[in-house]
Amino acid sequence: MELNKAVLDCMQGLRRRLREEMSIDIRLSQPDAISAMLSACISSSNEETRLLGQRLAQFSDTPSAFTPPAKPVQTEISPLKPNAPTGSLRMYRGQRVYA
Repeated sequence: MELNKAVLDCMQGLRRRLREEMSIDIRLSQPDAISAMLSACISSSNEETRLLGQRLAQFSDTPSAFTPPAKPVQTEISPLKPNAPTGSLRMYRGQRVYA
């Protein structure tokens, strides 16, 4: 596969999204970076991330390897625990702060 500007831009954008969305850190210098990104995109619930994964699969000549789910997986939201604090939630230096 030829690494040109379009492929690298797609990989960098996808890497950024996966880090923000799923806390997955993939380095572009890894030998399996493309396959790791594609497998992470399949499990993503974000439509834009999956579209970037499809685009990367087209660039890498493996569009058949990337078969995203037809519908995003919906998870059930559990009700609040009785002793859970209510109000706004902020993140401060990686810690949850209830205000």
